[in-house]
Amino acid sequence: MSGLDSRVVLAPDDGSLGPLLRIADDRLRPGAGYGRHEHRAVDVVAVVLAGGLTHRWGEDVTVAAGDVAVLRAGRGLAHDEVAGDDGARVLQCYLRSADPAAPVTHVVHRAGAGWLDLGRADARLWLGRARPGTVLETPPGLLLVADPAGTAVQAAGPVRVEEPSAVVVWQVDAGRPAWAD
Repeated sequence: MSGLDSRVVLAPDDGSLGPLLRIADDRLRPGAGYGRHEHRAVDVVAVVLAGGLTHRWGEDVTVAAGDVAVLRAGRGLAHDEVAGDDGARVLQCYLRSADPAAPVTHVVHRAGAGWLDLGRADARLWLGRARPGTVLETPPGLLLVADPAGTAVQAAGPVRVEEPSAVVVWQVDAGRPAWAD
């Protein structure tokens, strides 16, 4: 899609990260979107790093830098996400649904920091901000550091950066739900 630069950060195909299926660092130009598309039996956790975007499904919801939107697709939906006037940069994190028959829900955590309640036992999300010249202690887990150049997986904390950066930690159970077998 024109106006979208999607950079896959992580996409394990061996189930080694339990419910975590894929993480992409998406950059959208002002007014650009993904195009109307469908999701089913997946949770999409969107960590907005810069700019903002409007989630077009049901009642339009706008999210801004620092917000985290959790979309549970459950039985399925068709939607779009469109960048605002300043464009958007979003970490799109896809997880296997904990309940694929559940109704669709969309929850926004405004200015997310620290541990966020994702409403599921098999995945936890922690967010922090790292500044140059400081050390950011992080919890154990899959550590991602998003600076202006891109997003990288880091072996372990603490985090030291040269530019202001968003820090994301995923803690996941490596098992698969019984329905997925």
